[in-house]
Amino acid sequence: MSGLSEAPAPVRADGPVDRTGPSSTDTGSGAGAAATTPPAEVVAKADRAPWRSRILRVTSVALAIALWQLLTANDVRAVLRFDTLPTVTEIIAEFGEHLGTGQYYVDVAQSLIRIVTGFGLAAAVGVLAGIGLGRSRVLADVFGPLAELVRPIPAIALVPVAILLFPSDESGIVFITFTASLFPVLVSTRHATRALPTIWEDAIRTLGASRREVLTRVVLPGILPGVFSGLSVGMGVAWICLISAEMISGRLGIGYRTWQSYTIVDYPAVFVGMITIGVLGFLTSGIVELAGRRVTRWLPREVAS
Repeated sequence: MSGLSEAPAPVRADGPVDRTGPSSTDTGSGAGAAATTPPAEVVAKADRAPWRSRILRVTSVALAIALWQLLTANDVRAVLRFDTLPTVTEIIAEFGEHLGTGQYYVDVAQSLIRIVTGFGLAAAVGVLAGIGLGRSRVLADVFGPLAELVRPIPAIALVPVAILLFPSDESGIVFITFTASLFPVLVSTRHATRALPTIWEDAIRTLGASRREVLTRVVLPGILPGVFSGLSVGMGVAWICLISAEMISGRLGIGYRTWQSYTIVDYPAVFVGMITIGVLGFLTSGIVELAGRRVTRWLPREVAS
């Protein structure tokens, strides 16, 4: 219509009006400055958070040790019989004696070799089998029922089978460790594979990607959080079953030495073995979690409050 015309944009003396929000040259307490520069209090709190967390963790352990010493040194017997347990000072003295012997380091090395071998095999087989069961209907139909039948069986219950199958105790213990950590990795990987959004694969296939490229660029990166969750759980279960297997059929290792100390009523040595198992389990699990955080650095992280 000739009577109507498009209204021109309002013009200031120095040019058109900027409709994109506050200018990047604005100073003071504007919204742009607040969005780009975090307050000093937030930065200071973020810097203090890791140290506060570490201090709380160390303090909780120190308080638990002090409480143990208080209850055992005073022979407290109220519901629980702390008067039958060794004191912290007795355990520390026994620990010092163990650290001065070569047998202690041989046992630690033997247990570490078994856990690394069994867990490493379980990680490789579990991830590959989990991807196969998650992506292939045929593999899921053939091997899925078998895996679900074997999975509820405690790995330590397979000790008689391991003794019959393998010619040496060493192979049998590694087999028990492998079986214990296999299923947490397999199940977690399978669930992570099935949970991947199909639109990711459809998008890359539309661009002409091959099956190998789908696996390396979509499936593997997408399932990494689930895989490392299974690896973390598998490491803890592997230590539990390794120590049990060493107690039953081992000739070396921390589990075997701890059980031997119990049979000769050397309770401080029993606690030395328990502490050693806890420290080794803590370190190996920490390595797995650290590797998981490094590999999945692209994931969003929670901001400490």
